[in-house]
Amino acid sequence: MPDYEKELILKQERVGQLLSGLVPVVEPIIGADDPYHYRNKVHAALGIERGRIVAGTYEPGTHKIIDGGGNGLENETAVEVINDIVKIATKYHMSIYNEKTGQGFLRRILVRTADATGQMLVVVVVTDHMFPGKKNFVKTLVGKHPEITSIVININKRTDSMILGDKSEVCYGPGFITDELLGKKFTISAESFYQINRKQAEKLYSKAIEYAALSKSNRVLDAYCGTGTIGICMSDHCSSVTGVELNPKAVSDAGHNIRKNNATNVKVIKADATKYMNENAASGMFDVVVLDPPREGTTPEFIKACAKISPSRIVYVSCNPETLARDLKLFAGEGYKAVNACPVDMFSGTEHVETVVLLSKGIDISAGKLRVEISVEDMDLSAAHGNASYNKIKKHVYEKTGLQVSNLNIAQIKRKYGIIERENYNLPKSENSKQPNCTPEKEKAIVAALQYFKMIG
Repeated sequence: MPDYEKELILKQERVGQLLSGLVPVVEPIIGADDPYHYRNKVHAALGIERGRIVAGTYEPGTHKIIDGGGNGLENETAVEVINDIVKIATKYHMSIYNEKTGQGFLRRILVRTADATGQMLVVVVVTDHMFPGKKNFVKTLVGKHPEITSIVININKRTDSMILGDKSEVCYGPGFITDELLGKKFTISAESFYQINRKQAEKLYSKAIEYAALSKSNRVLDAYCGTGTIGICMSDHCSSVTGVELNPKAVSDAGHNIRKNNATNVKVIKADATKYMNENAASGMFDVVVLDPPREGTTPEFIKACAKISPSRIVYVSCNPETLARDLKLFAGEGYKAVNACPVDMFSGTEHVETVVLLSKGIDISAGKLRVEISVEDMDLSAAHGNASYNKIKKHVYEKTGLQVSNLNIAQIKRKYGIIERENYNLPKSENSKQPNCTPEKEKAIVAALQYFKMIG
């Protein structure tokens, strides 16, 4: 069994165990198509070892630099850029910052890449605004790596462990890059928050959108909204999105992203989310609440405030299943029961796992009462026709191959083999919706499942 498959099984088991008794359905984990070289933000500290410049990450719990520092997770081109900067620094005899003495010029390197657009931002952190030979440095670096679209010099004179200083100078390109998530464009600067793994972020956000089950009349509150990525990706599916964020830099970046995408139905407010919800509890302004808190999870005060505005659905995007389990118990105390959960492997090669959870008000399983709103178009009726249901097919494919397939994937193959779907079933909601083709590997697995269930010969 491949190591990555084992990793996914362990993460699935961990989430399942922590959410046992709290969530009736935990879906199979959504793994990565390629678990390597996904990190689009690569940082290297610099130092001197045995008379030569080294660059890499710190050994855990120490300030000893692991030269090369790569573990197979970083963008390969970004690592090459860092290695070439070390060569250039050696050639031009640039002094390297020493943490103990506070002396030296070249301090750190940060490389950010945009997977969808191919753009690359290089941030060189130095200790002084005077950069002798800066033009030659930039010319040499871009000559070696024409894929670089912007270079920023950041001045950091601090004596602590902060990576970036307060002042930056753009010396090549616009000073930022642009990437895409679910067709929306986002600007990434040296300081901006952006998902480390773009491809998995798209799967994470797609699952959140699926759970939100938005209609064009729904009003969404995006708590802990950061730079607005989730809310903007949801904006085409609902009436309005109100993002709430306390960090002023994130609010500024969110405003820029809103304008960039012409998302006129999205606004971001600089405020504490708990306070904002308490102040607007009586207004009935929101149908759906989305929250994506830090690893510490949310607070009892936030959960009580969320219950006061009484949304019909809550979508919780968690990066820590331990605090998620704690918070789900508190939500249950306010009348919101978890309906579904789905782990998403955002950070392969690490112990971390994201989980999306749908909570709904008015579900009382213990009393034998279940209130569910469901449209005919959302139902899987294949079992009623004597065939295996979509969920059975997905489960069979996952158990046999470890592959995650969607209803759309199955529908595409069923149509290809002449199994007629009812009109509009599993088709996108609009003509402009993207319909990704099923990969050959997934098609083979689905065909095998259809044969297993005797739906095709």
